[in-house]
Amino acid sequence: MTCILCPNGCKLKVEVANNEIASLEGARCPRGEKFAYQELNDPHRNIATSVLVKNGDIQLVSVRLTEPIPKDRIFDVMKEIKKVTCTAPIASGQIILSDVAGLGVDVISTKEIMNAVN
Repeated sequence: MTCILCPNGCKLKVEVANNEIASLEGARCPRGEKFAYQELNDPHRNIATSVLVKNGDIQLVSVRLTEPIPKDRIFDVMKEIKKVTCTAPIASGQIILSDVAGLGVDVISTKEIMNAVN
């Protein structure tokens, strides 16, 4: 597996025995072992996508989650995000959707959107 916790992108070779990591090779920092353990037991991912904007100087605002979510809930979260349309103005870091899919994680904007000039 490839570790995604830092820019190194280490190629990890993980051997598992009895649902535990028996050996781990290729980690250039301590985060590699943490990543391998999490991937095997409870994988999480972050999401970055876009949401439609009404009355904005552009039609889409980029958004992301405030924390990674369980990998198996990505489609549930994306389904909720797709239902959302925002109205300008939008501030960078503004909460677009609170507690998405009941996971205790918010969807926030990553840029400022101004009102459209008529």
